Amino acid sequence: MTLPTKDVTLLPAEAEEDSQKVLLESYRSSARLNGMRADGLQGESAHLRHQISLIHRSLSWRVTKPLRAVRSLSLGRLPSGRPLKELPERLSALWEEGGVKAIGKAVERRFPVRVRPKQKAKISSPAQKLSSASSQISLADRVESPVSPLSVYSDLLDKTAGLLAPRILIIAEVSLRQCAKYRVWQKRDLLERLGWTVEVVDWRDVNVAMSALQICTQVIFYRVPGFDDVMKLVKEAHRLRLEPRWEVDDLIFDAEEYLQNGNISSLPKSEQDLLMSGVVLFRRCMLACGQGIASTRALAQAMRDAGLKHVDIVENALDRETLKIAASLPPRGDAVDDRVWVSYGSGTNTHDEDFRQAEAGLIAALDEEPRLCLRVIGQLKLSKDFDRFGDRIERLTELSYRDYLAALAQTDIAIAPLEPTLFNDCKSNIKFLEAAVVRVAALCSPRDAFLAIMRHEENGLLAVTSDEWKSGFLKLARDKALRDRLAARAWQDVMERYAPESMAVTQGKALFGLPVVSERKSLRVLMTNVYYAPRSFGGATIVVEELALRLRNKGVEVGILTSRPHLDGRLSGNIRYVANGSDVLAAMIPDGNDVIGSMDNPHMAEQFADWLDAYQPDVVHVHAAQGLGTAMLRVCQERGVPYVLTLHDAWWLCDRQFMVRGDGRYCFQTTIDQQVCQMCVPHARHLTDRWFLMHQALSEAALLISPSEAHRQLYLANGVDPERIVVNRNGFRWPERPRTPRLPGSPVRFGFVGGTEAVKGYPQLKKCMESLDRSDWELVLVDNKLNLGFRSIHPRDWSVKGHLEIIPAFTQSGLDDFYDQIDVLLFPSQWKESYGLTVREALSRDVWVVTTAPGGQSEDVVDGVNGTYLPIDGRAETLAAAVEAILDQPGKFDGYVNPFKDRLATYEAQTEELLGFLEGVAKRKT
Repeated sequence: MTLPTKDVTLLPAEAEEDSQKVLLESYRSSARLNGMRADGLQGESAHLRHQISLIHRSLSWRVTKPLRAVRSLSLGRLPSGRPLKELPERLSALWEEGGVKAIGKAVERRFPVRVRPKQKAKISSPAQKLSSASSQISLADRVESPVSPLSVYSDLLDKTAGLLAPRILIIAEVSLRQCAKYRVWQKRDLLERLGWTVEVVDWRDVNVAMSALQICTQVIFYRVPGFDDVMKLVKEAHRLRLEPRWEVDDLIFDAEEYLQNGNISSLPKSEQDLLMSGVVLFRRCMLACGQGIASTRALAQAMRDAGLKHVDIVENALDRETLKIAASLPPRGDAVDDRVWVSYGSGTNTHDEDFRQAEAGLIAALDEEPRLCLRVIGQLKLSKDFDRFGDRIERLTELSYRDYLAALAQTDIAIAPLEPTLFNDCKSNIKFLEAAVVRVAALCSPRDAFLAIMRHEENGLLAVTSDEWKSGFLKLARDKALRDRLAARAWQDVMERYAPESMAVTQGKALFGLPVVSERKSLRVLMTNVYYAPRSFGGATIVVEELALRLRNKGVEVGILTSRPHLDGRLSGNIRYVANGSDVLAAMIPDGNDVIGSMDNPHMAEQFADWLDAYQPDVVHVHAAQGLGTAMLRVCQERGVPYVLTLHDAWWLCDRQFMVRGDGRYCFQTTIDQQVCQMCVPHARHLTDRWFLMHQALSEAALLISPSEAHRQLYLANGVDPERIVVNRNGFRWPERPRTPRLPGSPVRFGFVGGTEAVKGYPQLKKCMESLDRSDWELVLVDNKLNLGFRSIHPRDWSVKGHLEIIPAFTQSGLDDFYDQIDVLLFPSQWKESYGLTVREALSRDVWVVTTAPGGQSEDVVDGVNGTYLPIDGRAETLAAAVEAILDQPGKFDGYVNPFKDRLATYEAQTEELLGFLEGVAKRKT
């Protein structure tokens, strides 16, 4: 199959349409692939559920059940996980339900007693015993390799981090509908009116919030309690230098003042305890943030008194939804029966004590004025004294916000009685605003927020004593002109101060300012690679790190997208940090067994899209995309951001990344035939869709880069236009000092850095060295998995006569020390490598190289002059013959110097050439 290319004869509109069709088909392939992935995950989930079921039915699980119960009790929890303090209430409820019998049944359900019938002993067959043993072994061996926490992920973000696009994150309590309306959605609209990009995340979605933190420039925690995971978010916000603000619209962080609220005493004891435990958590989170936003002046002062040094005020206000509803409501007509309706809205069952402030005055007014009626909207316990008024008392419940405003608009007087406590002084004046916007006159308690806008007898009435409430009711009931005048002035005052436009210009802009996009002074590049420092694993990673460093030295702004490890004690969302001076975003990616997820991952595409929007690069440079997936390239296509692919291997062409078959032999296809591939991987249903995804990604790239001419030829053979793929030879770190001379007469020292991967020739190497019937040699093996936190090479697995040494993986700064230890680098790679970084490192340090050929790894090796060629035949005997030949002439390496070092590439030359490519792509975009 050949690579689909755009028809150059198409007109621009036709070309665009053709490109969109190809992109659409790419999405269809992606959907099919992820459907297969979901099927696989569902099967795995069913298997895990079965395993858990087996564990729960096992003898050991039943035997240890009492111990687990005791452990739970010692931690203050019931075996079910519920708090121990709930036990008395639960027992009381069961007693009322059915006495001792009900309690007994509950205990029996929790601790069932199984009486198993006696059975004859069964003798398992050998096959059954083997199956059972295998099951136990597989469970016991399934242990995650530990990854040590790395400090770079928890270090305070370096001030050299790049400037991201302005973005405000609100981590919020969104389940309280009315609170969220005024403090979350209203604020989002206000900020967007100022030009900000705003994201809202429920505080319970801690991993989503963790990822969102990495790409925002400001963060607000609204009404968020200080649970442990939340405190990790706050700590992360400080690490990112975001100066987090904790926002609230109620006095929910002061236990003493909270208890002064008479409404609390009307709640059941369990709810009171829950509220008070929440007070501690709210205060904990507030103080951890260090700054605050309050909805009222009194609340702001209470936050300062609690320990915050800086608190700003953004009041509850009107929003587009409220204004739109109000404008759509029909005008209040004259009542047919001449009744005058008083309305009281109660959102929760905690306003009984507030209503009592007006209760006596209202009852007295109802007695004196027969036209006066009461409409209660929401939850409220009315005194029995109201029963005598019959149909003059009306109750409405479970109303939508639109229906609530409509019901309010059809009344004549709105009331907002509030108990005189600091708790209520901290409340907003929203009831007055709602009455004003539907042009209903208001009678309110003189709490602080109401006094900020209300003027007695100008835009409303204020009342404290029962007589004042009674007088206010009667005055408004008997004077329609007064009601209309107060309502009209209230509407005018409220619109001037609380309309969305006014709020944005005054309170919003004063606190948040206008978003400022930093001026672009130089080329900005976003590089992606599956690994990056501190996980410097693999040749491609080393190349990316070195290029990023050198591009930065040339004035280019470089951002990175990579993967992150699991870190104990850290949330599993993305992590932003600085490494080698570059701004890095590290995301969790699928494990290596998730083939489709590693190739095309919609979740990863979302993370990439967010980082792309935040970093706003001129061009994206993709290196090793395995694990990150191709879905991010479709994001580039949709956003119109050009991307360049460096083809470090054959992953873009073959499901087997290095074109090595299951038997460890190189495939040797040049023009890849999908029928051959399907026979190579017979059970893979995804190959056709994979082929389409990869080729679509290749065809839409602005430029393709190969590290060697040999590797470029592979892509040319598979349909890539020669004009679209260039060679950019990888540089490497040259020696920083002269090589330590080899001691004449000493054993020949071999080195191998390929790890245990079969594609790197590890099995052939092991078999070769174990076949040598001589001891005049040394072999240094580098365990390249140690950078990932675990060991993969063990001396006990080797049986050799020479000296074997296994050393930890070295950093770039340790190259000279490593190559000083060896005379010959063994590079028996079992595929046509795209480059071969270690081959160049060795050649530059006068180390002989034994390498397979052809392939990019052999392009700088001259057979018999600075190295030895091996065929890619998968035979250990071939390697052994070359090693024997070297051992027979050990003196050859005394004072040896590679005569062709001047042909080798450098990072400087590679960077200069790459910069030209990237600048050219960026210019074509503009």
